[in-house]
Amino acid sequence: MPGKIPPTFIDELIARVDIVELIDSRVPLIKKGREFSACCPFHHEKTPSFTVSPTKQFYHCFGCGAHGTAIGFLMEYENMPFPEAIEELAAKAGVEVPRESDDGRPSENLTPLFSLMNRVDEWYRKQLKEHPQKGAAVKYLKQRGVSGEIAANYGLGFAPDGWSNLLDSIGRDTETIKELIRTGMAISKDGGGHYDRFRNRIMFPIHDSRGRTIGFGGRVLGDDKPKYLNSPESPLFHKGRELYGLYQARKNVRTLNHIIVVEGYMDVVALAQFGIRYCVATLGTATTTDHLNQLFRTVTKVIFCFDGDRAGRDAAVKAMDNAIPLLRDGREILFMFLPDGEDPDSLVRGEGTAKFEKRVESATPLSQFFFTNLENQVDVSSIDGRARLVSLARPKLSLLPAGIFREMMFKQLSNLVEMDEDTISSHLLDRDESVPPQRIKQREQQKSRKALPRTGAQGPSPVRISLSILLNNPHLISTITELNSTLNRLKKVESAGIDLLTSVIALLIEFPELSSAALLERWRGSENEDLLNKVAEWNSSIPESGVQQELNGALQSLLKFGREQRTEELLAKSKVEKLSTDEKYELQQLLSA
Repeated sequence: MPGKIPPTFIDELIARVDIVELIDSRVPLIKKGREFSACCPFHHEKTPSFTVSPTKQFYHCFGCGAHGTAIGFLMEYENMPFPEAIEELAAKAGVEVPRESDDGRPSENLTPLFSLMNRVDEWYRKQLKEHPQKGAAVKYLKQRGVSGEIAANYGLGFAPDGWSNLLDSIGRDTETIKELIRTGMAISKDGGGHYDRFRNRIMFPIHDSRGRTIGFGGRVLGDDKPKYLNSPESPLFHKGRELYGLYQARKNVRTLNHIIVVEGYMDVVALAQFGIRYCVATLGTATTTDHLNQLFRTVTKVIFCFDGDRAGRDAAVKAMDNAIPLLRDGREILFMFLPDGEDPDSLVRGEGTAKFEKRVESATPLSQFFFTNLENQVDVSSIDGRARLVSLARPKLSLLPAGIFREMMFKQLSNLVEMDEDTISSHLLDRDESVPPQRIKQREQQKSRKALPRTGAQGPSPVRISLSILLNNPHLISTITELNSTLNRLKKVESAGIDLLTSVIALLIEFPELSSAALLERWRGSENEDLLNKVAEWNSSIPESGVQQELNGALQSLLKFGREQRTEELLAKSKVEKLSTDEKYELQQLLSA
């Protein structure tokens, strides 16, 4: 959905979500003092160096440098883009994500488009019941064994033959035509005018997670091409993210333990007719990471159903490659290959529900398919072949999240190539391949970026102390005396990091209720993001009772340093030119302070 997410909403979301609960549901945590720890999920380690702070609401790994808030954890661990991580946390918190345009105004209200698509959906369903041309559509569905109950459950409809049936029925006013074009239901003619996109087709409505109609798939009844036609990309519909039948699977199955991914709409509907109502289909695209994230938010086991031919095997490899980075412990991917000449529809008709579900139960686990696929490409009886096997496995295994499954995959690889497991692991770690590429990049940035310098040989600089205390205790902003005046004076100090410090103070003046995690999120994507995270994790060893006093002392040191700088500047100027009346008064005040 378009539009920026307001920063204030992100602040509220961070306050609602407990990062300990979020991470513990994915990486079991052990309480250690006031914090929690675990082996880092972002790199291979045997001794825990990953900590989660319930008070600061962020995590940090002292081994690989991974750090961030609940949002950052989902982005890295689940391989989610930022907007999807926000959507995930919002769903967990039971709130809707607001959007605004680039100029800060609320983004377009898409309610009218959803309303229009609902009208279109109802119209197609009505045509399947009442239109004079419905005979061909009804006959086709009966031949495929689709009952009225299943047709109603999946909302099947009919687009009559003709160029403007939908347009004439839904409305020809300018605004309605504009919305029909935006949703892809109508097309503009080159020479002027408009016509229906779907004609003489069985219509399959596509729903979002809330059950709203966002697009359609149409199966042609005649010889027109293409045989299946999807809605185009629109403000509501993005085929690389949507799965046909997922809404119905969630609604129809009380305890949804696993989901089968099949190729087409009719496969989903036909299997549902035989009581197998836990199937979904991608919309004419290969399975994407977005698809997998949607599935894994619903179940922990996903079974891909492919043809047993070469094309089916190639599709399985692509699905496997996309799934590997998401396979944390507790998740399963399996592959079910059909006999030659069969599709899910024909197979379930031929052998019945019980035998089909036995095939589901005996589907090939990803681990088995992974190594079988590699073994078919090499000669494991030779040293060269086994070395080649390791070479093929390396880039894929390096993407697996840390955990038991990863360890077992390493062990299986070591057994296949007859090499010690530790040796295999050391080779995989030689080039930091156990650490995700984004983490390596971040590490390099941290090494190359200069830290906030010290003001002297002893101890950290007042800037670092002030930043660290405010990042970990944002509420202390209220204890700073003459806050606005102090901020203005700090802006005149020439010291490394002062601009960052004054930016943090200015933000806390505007939003004094920000938590530590929300404060850090405000710098996501900026050049100072890593530096602020590093300063937030810095342990200053200041006792809790003395934090406020330490902050005031650091700020006073900076203000004093600023006064000395200004004094030296005015004295130097007075030696070469006459000071103004205001400058003379300012210098007098500084010297007497």
